[in-house]
Amino acid sequence: MANTNTNWLSMSDKSIISIIGEYIKHQRLIQNKTQANIAEIAGINRWTMSKIENGEPISLTSLIQILRALNLLDLLNVFKIQSQLSPLKLAKLEKQKRQRARTNNEINEQNKSKW
Repeated sequence: MANTNTNWLSMSDKSIISIIGEYIKHQRLIQNKTQANIAEIAGINRWTMSKIENGEPISLTSLIQILRALNLLDLLNVFKIQSQLSPLKLAKLEKQKRQRARTNNEINEQNKSKW
């Protein structure tokens, strides 16, 4: 089993690029596709595929095209910003929740015309 505790902070940029390249190559081989197949689907040169798999830097656009060709765009979900409610705001919303149902008389009174 591979080591899953990669210390990204202690790694150089070159090492991180190398790991990304290894991952892309691994995923490509799992899908039984050649560099040329992925390059064609991604709309890039095979040379660009070779570069990233050999740990050389490529453009962010090329990386996104490769991830799209490998059906791995869901990896980018880590960049999605999700809003979170503060505990105070959550408490206020909970306090505003309906605690009981209205009676038929209250509904009828509310629906009566004020004319």
